Amino acid sequence: MSTENTVDTRPDPVAGSQCDHYAEEKRDAIPLVPIRGMGLFPGMVLHFDVGREKSMTAIDAVMAGEQNVFLAEQKDLAVTDPKPEDIFNVGCVAQVKQMLKMPDDATRALVEIKERAKITEFVQEEPYYAVSFQPIKPVFDNSKENKALIHLIKEAFIRFMKTTRRISGDFHKTLDLIDDPDHLIDLICANLNLEQEEAQKNLQEENLNDRLMMTYQSLVDEIEMTEIEKSISDKVKSEMEKTQRDYVLREQLKVIQEELDEGGSNELDDYQKRLDALEVSDEVREKVEVELHRLEKVPEGSPEAGVIETYIEWILDLPWNNATKEEADVKRVRKILNQDHYALDDVKERVLEYISVLHLSKSMKSPIICLVGPPGVGKTSIAKSIARALNRKYVRMSLGGMSDEAEIRGHRRTYIGAIPGRIIYHLKQAGTNNPLFLLDEIDKMSQDFRGDPASALLEVLDPEQNNTFTDNYLELPFDLSHVLFLTTANTLSTIPRPLLDRMEIIEVSGYIEDEKQEIAKRYLIPKQLEVHGMDKTKLKISKGAARDIIRYYTRESGVRELEREIAKICRVAAKELVEEEKEKVSVTAKNLAKYLGLHRFSFEKIKNDELVGVVNGLAWTSVGGETLEIEVVVVDGKGKVVITGQLGDVMQESAKAAISYIRSKADELGIQKDFYDVKDIHLHVPEGAVPKDGPSAGITMTTALISALTGKPVPQNLAMTGEITLRGRVLPIGGLREKLTAAHRAGITRIILPKENEKDLEEVPNSVTDDLSIHPVSQMEEVTALVFGHQK
Repeated sequence: MSTENTVDTRPDPVAGSQCDHYAEEKRDAIPLVPIRGMGLFPGMVLHFDVGREKSMTAIDAVMAGEQNVFLAEQKDLAVTDPKPEDIFNVGCVAQVKQMLKMPDDATRALVEIKERAKITEFVQEEPYYAVSFQPIKPVFDNSKENKALIHLIKEAFIRFMKTTRRISGDFHKTLDLIDDPDHLIDLICANLNLEQEEAQKNLQEENLNDRLMMTYQSLVDEIEMTEIEKSISDKVKSEMEKTQRDYVLREQLKVIQEELDEGGSNELDDYQKRLDALEVSDEVREKVEVELHRLEKVPEGSPEAGVIETYIEWILDLPWNNATKEEADVKRVRKILNQDHYALDDVKERVLEYISVLHLSKSMKSPIICLVGPPGVGKTSIAKSIARALNRKYVRMSLGGMSDEAEIRGHRRTYIGAIPGRIIYHLKQAGTNNPLFLLDEIDKMSQDFRGDPASALLEVLDPEQNNTFTDNYLELPFDLSHVLFLTTANTLSTIPRPLLDRMEIIEVSGYIEDEKQEIAKRYLIPKQLEVHGMDKTKLKISKGAARDIIRYYTRESGVRELEREIAKICRVAAKELVEEEKEKVSVTAKNLAKYLGLHRFSFEKIKNDELVGVVNGLAWTSVGGETLEIEVVVVDGKGKVVITGQLGDVMQESAKAAISYIRSKADELGIQKDFYDVKDIHLHVPEGAVPKDGPSAGITMTTALISALTGKPVPQNLAMTGEITLRGRVLPIGGLREKLTAAHRAGITRIILPKENEKDLEEVPNSVTDDLSIHPVSQMEEVTALVFGHQK
């Protein structure tokens, strides 16, 4: 062991740096003790521990002689048994003033550094090192530059001592007494915290001019570092003093308020009282009490206190057990639903089923209902009516375009500005734990790098899991099983399958013409009259006008555009009433163009005749049903088949299946067997700019092809819908209600449809089916028999 636990006593500035006992010509060998990381300079008085056997032997020899020892730094501090090459050749001659034996066989020596010296020779290496040396006596160039440098060094040193607060009153005079530049450097370096490498470099420099510059540079660096440390320390101290002062002032204010009997209970007491008043689980109560305990320790007004207070307030404000009394009177609910909405019988019946079960069981897990349908059919307004009928608070949350999972689950409290998710936020706004919660546009969620909100909704919309829904911000389970969730969507195709599996799907397909007319009469016209400051005495819209608005100015499944057109009529009528000073305005089918302009849409009425190669199909669109005319022309050629009309893949496959079926039944149908080699076939669906697709045009295309190939005409008061297989089986289709309504509107009297769709006729209004002759079929042979008779 070498030097450890060194205590450095700074030198007397006026003491001589050279011992008279050592003249420049002295060459006697003295013991050497290697030391580690002490930064030796003449004039220093210090003590160090000696633990290595060789060093202890050297100290014993020193005490037996003239008590002089040579101290030199090791090059590598990690070396435990240094060789001569491991020791710097420049060190200091020191005089041992005192030696003290310590426990564990260690020795502590007190020494006074006398002068710098250079090792000239290692005289002996065992049992200890002894060296001969040459004192270093640099020559000073007394030039103006050096004098100025010495002056700068003295000023810098005084500044350093002032900064470190180690200066005495007569320090300036003491420095002025030092006329030896070498002694000045030793004094300064002894008071600086120099690194070993920097200290050794200064110690062994023999050129006094370079040593002065080196010392000045070290002084400047130390002053800069000291000032930075002092600046940081002052800032920390100032902040601590401000915090302490604020704390004292708050405590004094608290005492004053208590003495004046004002504000007797602080925020902590208020929070505790609110917590005691809540009926919550032990887990929630313990969590709040832990946060209250933390808040008590945090200084009031600190940022952390604000974060904790916000968290506690969120928990205390949530409706853990606050619920509205649900209305379970089925008759009342039916009455309200019928008042607010016309048609939509499936939706109403499902809600009434839920109420009935609730009435019998007194409690049940709320179902997750998804209303699917085109825009404008009243999905959102249905939710409002259900909430009113059930006496539940109504909450709506739009999911359209949502891509951040934290919108559902909330942010973790580790983030700055963290808040709960919108599920918890809306429940807090509602103030009850059993509202009707509408998740609008659930099919329009997206996902990006911030997560998948659809996956986050899995727990929310699962009746088996949502009784322990955990928000990332609260980190506490909240029971959502009492919430009646309703969702809306325009399509099911974009909803993830796991999420779809948790919901009960109710289709809101749209309204037929008669239903729209009744909705306009009951709801839309009175509403717009009220909005525009009128009533029935000032504006009357006839039944015929309402019918024509629906037929010729709108094309939609819902009634949103219809309401806009009625609003436009109200605005034009209001201008007439004010500008022309009329008392009353009547809008009829004859003068409707005056208010809405020329017809935007038209419905072609089918003529009661027969055509070859032309068959009326029925199609479903997002804005209702349409009649679809399919034309086929057959000419002599080489078997080329052309399909036009911007048909999708499904309809093109239906056309190919129809041709293959006809080839297999050519004899039965009376068609020449090689028609596909000698005839060119062109199948076209008019309005080519409009894309068309869907699995319901198979039998229509087949009938048109048979008519064109046989030359037999097809009655134009007939329409059909259904898909065909290669063996002639007729497959079921969707949207029958809308398709039959379109056929009825176009003047068609006979309908051919798949037999499996016969059950769907119950959904079609009697006003439509009473005027139609409907023929269910299961095979293509039945279709040809109905269209062409049994002739070949």
